[in-house]
Amino acid sequence: MRPLEFGWFLPTRGDTDDYGDPIKVAAGMEMFSRVAKAAEAAEFEYMLIPVGHQCWDAWMTGALMIGQTSKMRMLVAARPSYINPVLLAKMIATCDQLSGGRISVNLIAGQSEQENIAEGVKWSKEERYEIMDEEVSILKALWTQGSGRTDWAGKYYTLQQAELTPKPYQKPHPKFYLGGGSGQAWELSAKHSDVHLFWGDTYETIKGNMKTLRQMAAKHGREAELGFGMRLQIVCRETEKEAWDAANALVCNVGAEREAYIVNYYANSAANRRVQELRAKGDVIAPNLWVGLAKARPGAGVVIVGNPEQCADVLQNYIDIGCHSFCLSGYLHDAEAERFHSMVRPILLDRNRKRMAA
Repeated sequence: MRPLEFGWFLPTRGDTDDYGDPIKVAAGMEMFSRVAKAAEAAEFEYMLIPVGHQCWDAWMTGALMIGQTSKMRMLVAARPSYINPVLLAKMIATCDQLSGGRISVNLIAGQSEQENIAEGVKWSKEERYEIMDEEVSILKALWTQGSGRTDWAGKYYTLQQAELTPKPYQKPHPKFYLGGGSGQAWELSAKHSDVHLFWGDTYETIKGNMKTLRQMAAKHGREAELGFGMRLQIVCRETEKEAWDAANALVCNVGAEREAYIVNYYANSAANRRVQELRAKGDVIAPNLWVGLAKARPGAGVVIVGNPEQCADVLQNYIDIGCHSFCLSGYLHDAEAERFHSMVRPILLDRNRKRMAA
């Protein structure tokens, strides 16, 4: 069985515990450093840095947060067509070498068509996944070519005798994560990912999805290479009532305008549509699994809510069906990281001693 790993989230648009006031704590070096240091002290192995028009640049932020920490990996997005793949390969390899192997790559095709249009990305979603497939294939070729040179003749890129210095520190290369919900995203994950990160869903749905993805990965000879994880929020407090009070406070001041924006702006994302489908069936999809946050934020809108034992139970349920990587976030992000470390992690460690570092 794979070792369990836990990641945390850096809120680069700003932090809040009330989505009616979405930026209660301003983005910037002081907050980023505080959250990153709190996450590392809480023994998180990696930190997800988001992308999007409201977020600060992920690559610059990730590089600086490597300097603010000593062990934690940065999980940074590679979006198709944004950066020439040879330059991207050099950026990632340089970061990997300078940090001693503290970089991973998050594959994102883009959640919002409106955002892509605004930023001059002319490719359709289907084309973006084709581009991403080429880009990842080029990255892997450049990173593993030894001292040789790389030729590539594809639909979107042509390389002639491209060479790369330096090669990555991690061998054969940094890990790839992907969290999309469409068929094309799954195919790309089956072909390239080390970890497919599901957004929260029912245990039976995730179990079935893993079976399908394993079958898809087997067609590429990668059934044993593809691992699975969950991208979830967490609200843990000493008592269940305190946890639900904190969860409800996140959205109690969110108006209909914000709710409509979340539904419409991200309507082309299969993963976002799935979260909204879950919410339409009721805000609680399983004991201590809440989708009420999806009215206020896109992406990972499924939240673990409860006391320490209840939160650990939810995570253990996902572990037991085959998930090994957990990318979590909570509010405020430095305080919730500390609560996870003191209240939830010890329970999981006791239950999974052979798979978690002490």
